[in-house]
Amino acid sequence: MTQLIEFISDNIQMIYIVVLMIFVGVEIIGHVPAVLHTPLMSGANAIHGVVIIGAILVLLGVNPENYLGQALGFVAVLLGTLNVVGGFVVTDRMLEMFKKKK
Repeated sequence: MTQLIEFISDNIQMIYIVVLMIFVGVEIIGHVPAVLHTPLMSGANAIHGVVIIGAILVLLGVNPENYLGQALGFVAVLLGTLNVVGGFVVTDRMLEMFKKKK
């Protein structure tokens, strides 16, 4: 428990920035018109391939005996992969709407 309190006190500014980013992101996304949600989401999800690379690099740097770090890294890679695949699926469905029907 003391390690958690020490971690929070050492990184309090970073925690404030993350919380601020969450509020700003929710506010920005909330004001996007419904027509633009699909193109923005598919493009943003495709860009998240960088997140997968970052998660893999962080996972490679984790101490092999740190099971929590390995589990969180694995979850980050898994969620990043799902996000990218979902982005391509949404883009494919969006492009299907513009094809001529036979």
